[in-house]
Amino acid sequence: MSAPRWFQKNISITAPSRGCHLITSEVNKAIKDDIATINIGMANFFIQHTSASLTVNENADPDVRRDMEAAFNKIAPESWNRDGTFKHTMEGDDDMPGHLKSSLMGVSLNIPISNGRLALGTWQGIYLNEHRNQGGWGGGHTRNIIITLQGQS
Repeated sequence: MSAPRWFQKNISITAPSRGCHLITSEVNKAIKDDIATINIGMANFFIQHTSASLTVNENADPDVRRDMEAAFNKIAPESWNRDGTFKHTMEGDDDMPGHLKSSLMGVSLNIPISNGRLALGTWQGIYLNEHRNQGGWGGGHTRNIIITLQGQS
């Protein structure tokens, strides 16, 4: 049995707008050389932001991504910033709902590695979920993701 292998990459992805964005191809491109050396293992993805999230979901029909955004807007509406529900309102109406959505969806994923590739199902893809209209204090929607691969060849 070979010694365990560890790899880590930092990638930045710019979400073009608020919503759920399929990023599987960008992720695969970033890790292709390292993951190819792993026969069995685990990939961890961690987004370093409090108003964006990661999830795995349907990769074929773009209506799923639109429906996810619509549903989360009903679960955490911006109107709560104006009706007294939220106290943390200084960064805009989409900020506190963005924090809530990020906590509900999660900031990390674990996906098995099998035979040098992510073991996603046929219809599964990795989503970057951008929960802000404006991107907070820094402006824009560039999000940093740390990818850690571990496994054996």
